[in-house]
Amino acid sequence: MNLSSNSADVSGPVPQMRLYSDWLKATQGLDFASFEDLRRWSVGDLAAFWRSIWDYDEIESAAPFTSVLSDDPMPQARWFEGAEVSYARHIFRHAAAADEAGQPAIVAMNERGDTVELSWAELRRQAASLALELRRNGIGKGDRVAAYLPNIPAAVIGLLASASLGAIWTLCSPDMGTSAVLDRLRQTKPKALIAVDGVLYAGKSMDRGAAVAEICAELPCIERLFLVTSGYGAAAVPGALDFAEAVGRADAAVAAFEPEWLPFDHPLWILYSSGTTGLPKAIVHGHGGVLLATAAGRLHFDLGPSYSANNFGDRFHWFSATGWVMWNIQVGALLSGTTICIFDGSPSGTKAAPDWSRLWDFAARSGVTWFGAGAAFFASCRKAGLDLAGFGGLGGIRALGSTGSPLPPDVQRWGSAEFEAAGRPGIWWCNVSGGTEIAAAFMAGNPELPDTPGRLQCRHLGAAIEAWNENGQPVIDEVGELVCTQPFPSMPLCFWGDEDGSRYRESYFSEWPGIWRHGDWLTIGADGGCAISGRSDATINRHGLRMGTAEIYAAVEGLPGVADTMIIDVEDGAGGSTLIMFVVPAEGEHLHSAMETAIASAIRTSLSPRFVPDRLIAAPAIPLTLSGKKQELPIKRLFAGWPVAKVINADATATPDILPWYIEQARRWHRAGDAG
Repeated sequence: MNLSSNSADVSGPVPQMRLYSDWLKATQGLDFASFEDLRRWSVGDLAAFWRSIWDYDEIESAAPFTSVLSDDPMPQARWFEGAEVSYARHIFRHAAAADEAGQPAIVAMNERGDTVELSWAELRRQAASLALELRRNGIGKGDRVAAYLPNIPAAVIGLLASASLGAIWTLCSPDMGTSAVLDRLRQTKPKALIAVDGVLYAGKSMDRGAAVAEICAELPCIERLFLVTSGYGAAAVPGALDFAEAVGRADAAVAAFEPEWLPFDHPLWILYSSGTTGLPKAIVHGHGGVLLATAAGRLHFDLGPSYSANNFGDRFHWFSATGWVMWNIQVGALLSGTTICIFDGSPSGTKAAPDWSRLWDFAARSGVTWFGAGAAFFASCRKAGLDLAGFGGLGGIRALGSTGSPLPPDVQRWGSAEFEAAGRPGIWWCNVSGGTEIAAAFMAGNPELPDTPGRLQCRHLGAAIEAWNENGQPVIDEVGELVCTQPFPSMPLCFWGDEDGSRYRESYFSEWPGIWRHGDWLTIGADGGCAISGRSDATINRHGLRMGTAEIYAAVEGLPGVADTMIIDVEDGAGGSTLIMFVVPAEGEHLHSAMETAIASAIRTSLSPRFVPDRLIAAPAIPLTLSGKKQELPIKRLFAGWPVAKVINADATATPDILPWYIEQARRWHRAGDAG
């Protein structure tokens, strides 16, 4: 992995992007005056760029490939045909050097503060042991191995064991309702299940044994159940094999085990869309595509081997539940030889006694150097008045990352000021946006570019991202549809069960054939920075003027007394519409006339009078997806008269308790409309 040019630097590591650029100049005679020049080359000559990533990251293949990229249009384009690769092998190539340097593979902690470290050798041994047990129980290439696990080492081990056999990994979080899990696994029909019998979250222990038993009863395709004993299960689950025993082998067969070589596009895992409007899409990604996208992505995330001189001791953390693609991104840091730090539990303490310092305490105790979380986490820390400067133990953090929803500029500036006060001035923010669809980023960061509070610093190398207007023309400094005009390696191989590919094509290629439409509003600035303005299907269009919902939230959510908001535009079928804003008052506050005036004034001043809500409704909370995004579209559809069953899946949301309130509000809306 081209580590020879790495050298320790008291001011921080040499950025990976610079090391790659230096390598291009030294080995291929390519010298770029700016990042934008490099980016333009990366999308202007896709084959040359992705071949350079293959070579730079030293991706191994057991067979030669015939071409880097086929001439087929999306979504038929094929990468590195003939190559045979392995996700697990690529990770374990770091084991010897990392262990010799004393750098662990995984540092894990739970809510109680219990900490576990796994060396690379131990991670490899446990994955090999489990792979052999899976094989002994009839699991092989193409079989699905499902998991129902929280963010614990067992989930990482399960993924690597499955990938080693060519089995296909699919993971659901235990915070999902049983019916939501079944909606996913009925589609993918797993042959084996790895599950936990209980969890501790927000100070509350919860049995999951009954849910596991129900899942197995509803899915006769599951032939083997491996159970992780948590200490929180209420009763034994019949027929379960002990996961601890399955990973406990240390015999000659385990020592000799090697992950299988697999075709470049062999399925690695199946991820799921949010499932907020009907059955979730079962999205299949391949070994090779994920390897390539992650190899390029580490340049943007600035991740290198934790055992190298340049990045010695680096520890990467991105807080995520296992049902969110950021879990996969975090595990992907192992491909770079980077130690990952994983936290199992609530980031905010208990409901009775919220404590937003939990993750920061974990970061300090675990020696985290790269800290990522959803934008809502940072906003909550700021609203809670968290004093990071006085917290202590965070001086080793060199990078902060945000995703999930747009990060408000004032929240980013707050975080930067906190770290400056703590003795870390100019901390780098790597705000990223991509999604489950590609298991990677389309827009990301670069530590050598200027700070861009509330925006994304740049477009990802190799991603032909543009913002298109309604005429299919690229625009700069204007809001447009986020499109990708050329293939990207980790685009889905397919949707599981979508035999003719029609659902896949309809999801991303129906607007402009051969062009990937992502479903977000994007503004690309003349400076190269990017801003996401929300989902394009939830954007507000008032009298021809379009506005992303994120911009409206940024205008009002810093107001005194306002804890949270959500806005929807409900069409009346006659060319008109009503703009409704749900307002969650801060604790001890209520929605009064002065607050209504302040909200209207803030929107009128910051954005346009056109986006002042027609109606404000005090709400107990805002409904969120499992990845923390506001459920604008499902609530809008409720108010538009869609049947509840087609709009709402309570088990696929992070806030099921609040949904009945919104359903009742929609019913009242319709009754009032009918009466009028």
